[in-house]
Amino acid sequence: MLPVLLFFVAHWQISVFFQTFFLHRYGAHKQFTMSKGWERFFFLCTYIAQGSSFLSPRGYAILHRMHHAYSDTEKDPHSPLFYKNVFTMMLATKKRYDAFAYYRETAEPRFEADLPSWPLLEKIGQNWAARLAWIGVYTAFYVHFATSPWLFALLPAHFIMGPIHGAIVNWCGHKYGYRNYQSKDVSRNTLFFDFLTAGELFQNNHHEFSMSPNFAARRFEIDPTYPAIVLLDKLGIIHIATPQRMRYPRRPESETELETPVAAE
Repeated sequence: MLPVLLFFVAHWQISVFFQTFFLHRYGAHKQFTMSKGWERFFFLCTYIAQGSSFLSPRGYAILHRMHHAYSDTEKDPHSPLFYKNVFTMMLATKKRYDAFAYYRETAEPRFEADLPSWPLLEKIGQNWAARLAWIGVYTAFYVHFATSPWLFALLPAHFIMGPIHGAIVNWCGHKYGYRNYQSKDVSRNTLFFDFLTAGELFQNNHHEFSMSPNFAARRFEIDPTYPAIVLLDKLGIIHIATPQRMRYPRRPESETELETPVAAE
């Protein structure tokens, strides 16, 4: 049982790390820069980490940029305000994602500018034969190491792990938690220490300061991806762009004030 649980946790954490580090903070926002060689390296790492659920940097970035531009309005590609449950939101998001990832639709120029591109790897990553091969690898691991039938209930999560991470962030990050900033959308911070999605659930902080590579804004908030970004910057592998500095005016005096926060200056 232990090998299966360790494999599940490792796959979850590695997959969500590359989703937030490469697809989101680099691909969609360009919060830091890197050479073409390192871009290809992290592109490949993202493909290996996500496997059968590989998300095209193009499709991901366009949808995410639209999400920021139209957050929680009818033009938002994945706002929970317009869906009855997370499953209908996921299906609608997939349809919009596919339109851009497979070049069936052209987005506004501002959403398509400066995207990571590796046509060969994108073609492989979005090929169904390759996706099925990854599914076969995950299944073989479970067949070999699973010691109880209930463990196989975890297997489908490996198949669509990337979309699962996105669904958690887009649903929970706009429905549950507290707000540090009085943004126009309904974004929220769901966890104080985001061990689940590597910092992505600090949605309210991120929507207020979208170019900050640190998604945590207050002393008790921990974004586990940010130290890795700082380390890679110090090693010269990436170069943090001039970042926005998150500002929280003052410490709230009560739990009520935490739920109705002071607006950013």
